[in-house]
Amino acid sequence: MKKLFLAFIILTLAVFSTACSSETSGKEKTVKVKIGVSGSDNRIWDFVAEKAAKEGIEVEIISFSDYVQPNIALAEGELDANAFQTVAYFDSFIKEHNLDLVPIATTVLAPMGIYSEKYKSIDEIPEGGKIAVPNDVSNMGRALLLLQEAGLIKLTDDYDGNGSLDKIVENPKNLEIVEMVAAQTPRVLPDVAASVINNGIAVDAGFNPTKDSIYHESATATPYVNIIATRAEDKDKKHLKRLAELYQEDDVAEFIEKEYKGNSIPTFIPLSDIGW
Repeated sequence: MKKLFLAFIILTLAVFSTACSSETSGKEKTVKVKIGVSGSDNRIWDFVAEKAAKEGIEVEIISFSDYVQPNIALAEGELDANAFQTVAYFDSFIKEHNLDLVPIATTVLAPMGIYSEKYKSIDEIPEGGKIAVPNDVSNMGRALLLLQEAGLIKLTDDYDGNGSLDKIVENPKNLEIVEMVAAQTPRVLPDVAASVINNGIAVDAGFNPTKDSIYHESATATPYVNIIATRAEDKDKKHLKRLAELYQEDDVAEFIEKEYKGNSIPTFIPLSDIGW
């Protein structure tokens, strides 16, 4: 009888131990990932987070109100990754601040566009027409590249992306490039032939960059593709690589296209295409 009772106790402990081990194992399979973003529009990441949760990756979105802190917080270990910036901004920022961060995936392009209330195509812009552009170095640089892509101007062969009118070497229509604060670029549309407006300001002004502009960036504007970044030491972690893969799946692209209607373009290209 005692042997039977002892066997029962051993069996009970074994089952209990297995249950505890299974529970602990289950907890160990869940990995928490803190993703830093700028602003409050988390629709894409909410969608990705739902997918990740099914694979044991718990995504926590940390929102910042600027474009500086997400990189600093990542470098200091407060975040596991961030997703808020173009590769052009990222490259410049990590060089300036000497940060050991790297991109692990591309995400979307928020296209800058050329808008006009007077003309329906780039070809209609007349000789001597005024073109408004943002006056900050980064956005102006991007605007000049867009004007070049549209065939309106030509820039120096060694153009570095920083906006400066002296970088224009050909201007066949003698266009007058008018620099102004980025927020003013939609408001001057009645007074200019065309205005180059960055994505966020265009959307706030009620425009759809791919439908309302007379010309806009395409997925070939690789310096302005947004990325997911992490610390260099973490770039090969399986859960971060898997999160990047989940972001770049077809259902996410379809979600972006449906939800943003052209305001953001899914641009899942290899890192080598952006210089990494």
